[in-house]
Amino acid sequence: MQVILLEKVPHLGNLGEVVRVRDGYARNFLIPKRMAKRATAAALEEFEARRAELEKLQEERLAAAQAVGNKLEGHTVHITQRAGVDGRLFGSVTNADIANILRESGFDTVEKVMVRQPEGPFKQTGEFTVEVQLHPDVTVSVNVLVIGETV
Repeated sequence: MQVILLEKVPHLGNLGEVVRVRDGYARNFLIPKRMAKRATAAALEEFEARRAELEKLQEERLAAAQAVGNKLEGHTVHITQRAGVDGRLFGSVTNADIANILRESGFDTVEKVMVRQPEGPFKQTGEFTVEVQLHPDVTVSVNVLVIGETV
């Protein structure tokens, strides 16, 4: 299926590009999230009429993400979890936990899908670095300090 991208989509294309994607990806992800629209003649004309408005909206989102990124860069998150004597956690620290702490700290736009943990959830106490992708073009590093409280 051919679709018109209404915003920048990582690994796919930029605003306004007509790309070919699998039908299920378009129907189940891109179109419901309003990231794309079917590439018909009428849709292309409508897109060209709204192009300036969509570009301005994308620039505003990028500027907002950069502003939040500047505040968030190098921020340290402290998480206390129950742990054994050897430092292993009873459970783990996931991206949802980190996102919740960041929201409590005043970064309301951060969601759990934005937090990237390349090695998976943390199962030890210590200091770790995670990436927070606020926008396809804005990625910042955040320090996570996992503190163990013994039982």
